[in-house]
Amino acid sequence: MKLTLFSAGLFACLFSLVSATALTYKIGANEKACFYALAEKKGSKIAFYFAVQSGGSFDINYAVTGPGDKVILEGEKERQGDFVFTANEVGEYKFCFDNEMSTYSEKFVDFEISVEDEVRAQLPSKQGSTPEQTTALEESIYKVSGQLSTIARNQKYFRTRENRNFSTVRSTESRIVNFSLIQCLMVICMGALQVFVVRFFFQGARKGYV
Repeated sequence: MKLTLFSAGLFACLFSLVSATALTYKIGANEKACFYALAEKKGSKIAFYFAVQSGGSFDINYAVTGPGDKVILEGEKERQGDFVFTANEVGEYKFCFDNEMSTYSEKFVDFEISVEDEVRAQLPSKQGSTPEQTTALEESIYKVSGQLSTIARNQKYFRTRENRNFSTVRSTESRIVNFSLIQCLMVICMGALQVFVVRFFFQGARKGYV
């Protein structure tokens, strides 16, 4: 299966140009889905994040390949991953999820692919300001940006934990209900069997007495 993703958001920051795509995709049993991101400049940073939200054992196989089908990242039965690598070649980079190991369980996967050009734009200099002041302001902006990225990734992690815990609770409730129904049926069957046995003994004793 081949899906080509166009950028969901394209915005200019003070220090970089970022193209990012964030999606939630349902991967069926025995399905392989691939998504593509285009690196237009050599040396761009590509960030790849994914997390299995529900389905099976919350695991998935993944592979990242660059131009020329060169394998960059790959893993089997991983629950989530967070990677950043440098695009050494210009072209399409392929991100594939493989659920062919599952025979009946479909899975929901949250993932994000972003391509960032590391060219830093120069801040407009204010009259009377020194280069040292401008540099300090730039570094503060980069620090805040890094902290925001950390907060965003922590939010994704907590969301994944919440979804997995909710799925576990729902599965546990389903098992409890099924076990209770089976137990009730067993009690009813045991009661019916006891009534049948008692009636059989009494009918046999009555025939013997006559």
